Amino acid sequence: MIGRDTSTTALSEVRRRREKRGRIAELIAAAFLLAKGYRIVARRHKTPLGEIDLIAVRGRRLAFVEVKQRASMEAAEGAVTDRQARRVALAAERWVWRHPRYRDYEIGLDAVLVVPGRLPRHTPHALQSI
Repeated sequence: MIGRDTSTTALSEVRRRREKRGRIAELIAAAFLLAKGYRIVARRHKTPLGEIDLIAVRGRRLAFVEVKQRASMEAAEGAVTDRQARRVALAAERWVWRHPRYRDYEIGLDAVLVVPGRLPRHTPHALQSI
């Protein structure tokens, strides 16, 4: 690649690998939630406030889910931040406002933690307790 900075090329390759791992983690999380009886309403829902990884419903419960994949469960837990919790809460509020049929549902701001070699961990209301 003539005229292209090799560090930029390497950086974009790292981003592509991260993006691929993130998509796989979201598929694993979605399959896990399906096995728990949830129906996936949306994946990778983009808003001006940021992206919601998964939106799922089970009965009268609507879950806005942040998916984190890390090498260990402790690292995955530590990757869920206050800032993300606020972003997901605001994006969830906006989503519910635009989908009035869900306004009387119980709203959950959940996390699904994905770690290699282990079952995912779904933590309901994980983002509310931050």
